[in-house]
Amino acid sequence: MAVPSQVLQEREVYTVSRLNREVKWLLSDSFPKLWIEGEISNLARPASGHWYFTLKDAQAQVRCAMFRRHGERLDFTPANGLHVLALVQVSLYEARGEYQLLVETMEESGDGALRRAFEALKQRLAREGLFAAERKRPLPKWPERVGVITSPTGAAIRDVLTVLRRRFPALEVIVYPCQVQGAAAKHEIARALKIANQRAECDVLLLVRGGGSLEDLWAFNEEEVARAIYASRIPVVTGIGHEIDFTIADFVADHRAPTPSAAVLAVSPDGEDLHRQVQVLTRRLQQAAERQLRQSRQQLAWLTGRLRSNHPARRLGDWMQRLDELTLRAQRALLGQLAHRRQQLKTHLARLARHHPKTRLAQLQSRVEQLDRRLLELQAMRLKTGRLRLAELSRALEAVNPLATLARGYALVTDLDTGRILTSARGIAPGARVQVRLAQGKLLCEVKETLNG
Repeated sequence: MAVPSQVLQEREVYTVSRLNREVKWLLSDSFPKLWIEGEISNLARPASGHWYFTLKDAQAQVRCAMFRRHGERLDFTPANGLHVLALVQVSLYEARGEYQLLVETMEESGDGALRRAFEALKQRLAREGLFAAERKRPLPKWPERVGVITSPTGAAIRDVLTVLRRRFPALEVIVYPCQVQGAAAKHEIARALKIANQRAECDVLLLVRGGGSLEDLWAFNEEEVARAIYASRIPVVTGIGHEIDFTIADFVADHRAPTPSAAVLAVSPDGEDLHRQVQVLTRRLQQAAERQLRQSRQQLAWLTGRLRSNHPARRLGDWMQRLDELTLRAQRALLGQLAHRRQQLKTHLARLARHHPKTRLAQLQSRVEQLDRRLLELQAMRLKTGRLRLAELSRALEAVNPLATLARGYALVTDLDTGRILTSARGIAPGARVQVRLAQGKLLCEVKETLNG
């Protein structure tokens, strides 16, 4: 059916170009510049230098364009799979009627930004020498006490205690609790390291945390934590996340373990291995004892053989014969000596008869009497001299005897409060109590008045 010309004249007919243009203006006016987050895909950069790509999330995607003048100001290179935060203007590409976003600037978000910050801090600390291998200290072979810096409610502390209970239950554990995730985690970790060093009660420190995303583990990539590990005087072992996770703390630590459980294995002796070593040493000791016993038995058998070949019964017969021979020689010698002594006795008896002892005895008796008289004289003289000396000393002692002075009418006055002997009335106040000692007896007196003369 034909449409009347009048009706056609009343309609406003849009061209496609006009429609797309007005839609573009409508979109631009309706949406101010906004930030949008998504993952880059389908990235293209033609010779013009402009960037064309798609931003997507789990449910949708949108085409984007970033002109060269804006792209040159980026401090990173966009790539497929990179998660970004973009400042965009909602627009429409008129030529194809496609809805798109015009990107003015972009910055990495999520893991991308964190990894760039990670690499920047890693390079700076490496230049300062915090990762130097020569400053890393060896771990103690036989620690008595291990400090664990971690969350007291996390899975890491349970793993540490479980492994220790199985591997070496005698090792003492001290937990320094702290947050291991969140804004305050870096301060608490650094403070726990400082407290552990101040107390100095552990031989080695374990800094551990279970697995998580890069954001979850970020506290261990903070400069404050890295410098606290570097300043620690106690060796530090890290066991953060899983085997593939590396943090700044791992590079600064004296030893890096891939997991919390591996950190325990790095610092604790192996109880089963020690048991095996004890068993080996016990067997070696038993073998050495048995070897020594065999050697002793062989030596005993050899000495027994020698003893049998040189039995004392054989030599006893020789010595008995020798004894008989010596006995006979001794008897003959004694008989000869006895005869000689008898002859000497006869000679001395003859001489004694010629020199009778009565004469000698009389001489000696006279000498004794003379010595007795001299002894009595000396004793009398010494006694007299002693008595004179005693009398002289008695007179001298009597002269200085204070009681003798009292007998002449003098008295000895003592202050009862201080116990000192008074020689002057000065300093004695009326009412003071004094003791007066006489030649016979004492008087307790009270001072009524002092006269200074």
